[in-house]
Amino acid sequence: MKPTVIIVACLSILLSSHTLSATLKMAFDADPISLDPHEQLSEGTLQFSHLAFDPLLRWQQNGTFEPRLATHWQAITPSTTRFFLRQGVTFHSGNPLTSADVVYTINRLKHSTDFRAMFDTIQSAKVIDDYTLDVSSAKPNPLILNIMTYVFPMDKDFYQGQDEIVKYGETFASRHVSGTGPFILEKRELGSRMEFRRNPNYWDTSSPGNVDKLIFTPIRNDATRLAALLSGDVDFIFPVSPIDIQRTQKTAGIQLVTMPSTRILLLHMNQTRRQEFKDTRVRKAINLAINQALIVDKILRGYATPAGQLSPNRFLGHIADLQPEYDLTKARQLMKEAGYEQGFRVSMMAPNNRYTNDEKVAQAVTAMLAKINIKADLKTLPKAQYFKEFDDRSADIMMLGWQSDTMDSNNLFEFIIACTDAKTGLGAYNASEYCNPSITDDIHQANQELNPERRLRLLQGIEKTLYQESAIVPLYWQFLTWAAKDKVKIQDIVNDRNYPYIGDLIIEQ
Repeated sequence: MKPTVIIVACLSILLSSHTLSATLKMAFDADPISLDPHEQLSEGTLQFSHLAFDPLLRWQQNGTFEPRLATHWQAITPSTTRFFLRQGVTFHSGNPLTSADVVYTINRLKHSTDFRAMFDTIQSAKVIDDYTLDVSSAKPNPLILNIMTYVFPMDKDFYQGQDEIVKYGETFASRHVSGTGPFILEKRELGSRMEFRRNPNYWDTSSPGNVDKLIFTPIRNDATRLAALLSGDVDFIFPVSPIDIQRTQKTAGIQLVTMPSTRILLLHMNQTRRQEFKDTRVRKAINLAINQALIVDKILRGYATPAGQLSPNRFLGHIADLQPEYDLTKARQLMKEAGYEQGFRVSMMAPNNRYTNDEKVAQAVTAMLAKINIKADLKTLPKAQYFKEFDDRSADIMMLGWQSDTMDSNNLFEFIIACTDAKTGLGAYNASEYCNPSITDDIHQANQELNPERRLRLLQGIEKTLYQESAIVPLYWQFLTWAAKDKVKIQDIVNDRNYPYIGDLIIEQ
């Protein structure tokens, strides 16, 4: 054989080996509650959306935006941005993607209980032609591109007329899916298994991903999930419990990927349910009685950062001086001043499979509250049951974790802290039922403030007020930890928002 022929043959083998199909068996701690991408604003929903749908644009690991279904965009006016769509994209149904589908999706998001607060700043979306649309805000919007990462276009012809959004309900959209994403859902057994196959008509032909089949198995128990990886039953898991990290690192053939995230874990104290929580001294005492550093050290083994505020240090609202305080003597004194030296009894709820070691953290909190004579009757539930109870505000103290959707402090404030407003969606996750109208006014102002210095003052002002009023109990910013077989190149597709881009995953053959 001639040398040139040998070279060509070798290249052909290399190229074909890259395109060989592979099966990924993945185990996370829970599966998405619904197939409707707008039913619940949750990590599980967004992970699913990146499998079955595609966003207009998405975050890259370096913190910049990557064009996806939108190839590019430009500001037409200070309050209007024009988006240009990729042509030749089809939904799983076979229907072509057009700007009408994107406008339909944005309008639907504005009616979603969970998403409407984020999209309330969007005044309108207008079709210009089949592949061009304008998105307008009532006033200049500093976060328009951040918000558009949550637009996963839905198939208008497929869903329209049967697209009601019912949280935890049985609807057409909660049971059927037609997206443009890299994977097509073939089988779903809620709580036990989901199976996907590669979309043969996927538009992103330049993607390096070679996963042809995806089998997703939710495994709630940390030890069982890790055992499934170590035995070879699955290839990729999340999360890895902090107590198992050292063992995982020492296991041959297994890789561990860990990175800090901006997800804040916190406790809500319901001021409507409990008269005691209306007293700032009581709320401050609870904050002082909870030792965030000890929780991070003993329960999370250092794989988190203790928090004294909502905003992590990469967000504009962060104030370096607002550190978590632990002072049991002062906490007891405040309880005495408030007239509650003898304490009182409260109900408390937390998930037991949503955040890393969430049940153990909740148990530690109850022990700490007991030291200031607050007896917390703790009930923990699986994620699927817990968040319905959370929406119903079923306990006096409730745990919540929140990843800012826009990678900005104001998203934390508008969902967790703002006065609850069903019409706008503000305060949708404010289980404290805390309401400070001046904070809500500042949230509105920050959503349209383009001057960085003025916006900084607004966001830090909110953070300072929350600290002074002890509105909630910040616990810590969670680390993310994944593990996989060495041949599964997860380091290239995971990110600090925990939406792995499985469509681009390479599994070595």
